Amino acid sequence: MALLSKKDSKLILDPLADNNPITIQVLGICSALAITAELKASVVMALSVLFVLGAGNVVISLMRNIIPSKIRIIVQLVVVATLVIIVDQVLKAFAYELSKTLSVFVGLIITNCIIMGRFEAFALGNGPWKSFLDGIGNAAGYGIILVIVGFFRELLGSGTLFGFKVLGDPVTKTGLYSIGYENNGFMIIPPAALIVVGIIIWVQRSRNRTLIEEA
Repeated sequence: MALLSKKDSKLILDPLADNNPITIQVLGICSALAITAELKASVVMALSVLFVLGAGNVVISLMRNIIPSKIRIIVQLVVVATLVIIVDQVLKAFAYELSKTLSVFVGLIITNCIIMGRFEAFALGNGPWKSFLDGIGNAAGYGIILVIVGFFRELLGSGTLFGFKVLGDPVTKTGLYSIGYENNGFMIIPPAALIVVGIIIWVQRSRNRTLIEEA
């Protein structure tokens, strides 16, 4: 017997493309603008949201029958805030410099509309296993876009990936810089993220005509 049924597989695969939380649902745009100037920050944020949404969906699902309807939003906020504090403390312990860069934005995971939306739309009405898969799928869909945007913004804006010089040294004029290449400073400011996300949306919709018809 397969570990994942066809319906279970869709919970993970749909948010990666045809129901992506950023490009289709247009959620989580703020973090795509704010932290994707560096690939490392994009990856860490993606992993942080993966943990918070995956674990949070399971916790909310387990508590769904005992949470009073009138205070469900408060309970959800307490759960996500607890998980975010865990992420923040882990970052401070093992990646302190990066934690200072992401400090404000890690805190904003608490109000990330993708997380609260999945709590409300899925975890409150489904079991822990399906809720876990839904959380992992939506977090992965969110993370993929962050990583793609971070890759192009750092590469074209700074000539580096994960801080390593991959296009050459602009000071000593080696690599591409030896033939006159210059870093595009526009790519490291927030509006560039909107342009990259827009290109991703265009490519995605041009490959799947049903997305255009639904829009």
